[in-house]
Amino acid sequence: MIRTMARKNYSEEFRRQAVDLYESTPGATVRSIAADLGIVRGTLRQWLAAYGTGKKTAADGSPARSPLAARTAPVEAGREGESAQERIARLEAENAALRAEKTKLVTEREILQKAAKYFAGETIW
Repeated sequence: MIRTMARKNYSEEFRRQAVDLYESTPGATVRSIAADLGIVRGTLRQWLAAYGTGKKTAADGSPARSPLAARTAPVEAGREGESAQERIARLEAENAALRAEKTKLVTEREILQKAAKYFAGETIW
């Protein structure tokens, strides 16, 4: 029997509070905070990447750098020495990469949907 977990939707406030709890709790680990909140560690890691400051509280209560430092978005408008043509070329390349990724994801989703239908038909109750 295959079990699937229902996808839960958490409010942005809850996400930010979870990140704040991780960053402000002395000696906290992603595993312990995720377990306390009843969420998956990977979910908390994603929230830390999105909302985290890159800082946390060490076990002794002093400020420390988080091993899960927040990702910073690349600066698009302020690139030094980039001409309009270079910017257009860079953005077109990014656009092409995003379109290719989207096509890949759509294809994978279609394959998974077909597989799910196939295996659902195989089930005899």
